Amino acid sequence: MTRGRFLAALAAAWLLAGCARERGPAEEAATVQDGPAAEVTQEVGGPGLAPPAGDAITFAGYGQVRFGAPVDELRQALAGGFDDARPEEPGGCHYLLQWPVAEAGYRVAFMIEGGRFVRVDVGDPGVAAPGGGRVGMDIADIRRLYGARAEAFPHKYDPQGLVLRVVDPDGGEGVLVFEAGADERVMAWRAGVPPQVDYVEGCG
Repeated sequence: MTRGRFLAALAAAWLLAGCARERGPAEEAATVQDGPAAEVTQEVGGPGLAPPAGDAITFAGYGQVRFGAPVDELRQALAGGFDDARPEEPGGCHYLLQWPVAEAGYRVAFMIEGGRFVRVDVGDPGVAAPGGGRVGMDIADIRRLYGARAEAFPHKYDPQGLVLRVVDPDGGEGVLVFEAGADERVMAWRAGVPPQVDYVEGCG
């Protein structure tokens, strides 16, 4: 899947979940189309927000916030700088988004389902996965970093693409997923817990 198709799937997932997002002052030049009416919170921060620290995203979660934690705990840890498109259906899947990265369209996207933090999607080459993987690396780099733990699967949408799935070396539930295209370079990666980490189309 190209990065554009990934973002299109992500946007479709928000719409299917009954989400909407509104542009804040820092996004007046953006061209994001509003979805169905829903409660939307624009947190302070925006394009100037720094990416997460190199060790912020782990197999267990984001900083001190573990996968499975209530969404309010994650909001407090992020301390603003994100868009929160809340679903109309209580407990529906949605994202907290950090903006922007020109090529990816987003910096980091935190998936919420059932009111709990379950996954983080990364489109920023400046943010490293646990173990060192990054957007832009090639498959050979990922295999060198993760060895036999990087299990390869065909990409659902790109017959020439590949997905590498890496389980937590410490035996935890956390999983890393790297998506690569025909050029064998990582387009995006995500960390989270099953089943959400294996959702191919975001919240879709």
